[in-house]
Amino acid sequence: QVQLVESGGGLVQPGGSLRLSCAGSGIDFSSNAVAWYRQYPGMSREPVASIPNGGGTFYHKSVKGRFTISVDYDRNTVYLQMNSLKFEDTAVYYCGARSTLTAQMFWGQGTQVTVSS
Repeated sequence: QVQLVESGGGLVQPGGSLRLSCAGSGIDFSSNAVAWYRQYPGMSREPVASIPNGGGTFYHKSVKGRFTISVDYDRNTVYLQMNSLKFEDTAVYYCGARSTLTAQMFWGQGTQVTVSS
């Protein structure tokens, strides 16, 4: 059974930083793609940052240079370091992992990030 457990969301002032964590079990991040998505109220989830199975990193243009996705393969945990946060980064953030074998997407429970002064 695959489980993704997120932590690290919260309230932060504009210009501040947060680090989101997502601990995975039942799926090996070293051989499957991982990603962070976010969702605004009433809208679909959008990809923010990802690490495909073949390696490399991809970022939404709105977060490039501010956010960094990384994986600790020993802990099977994916992180999203978010710096220089803006009001428009306020959303629910979801960790996702896609099985290379089945293409099934697995999701964490979501964590709220609120940027407010």
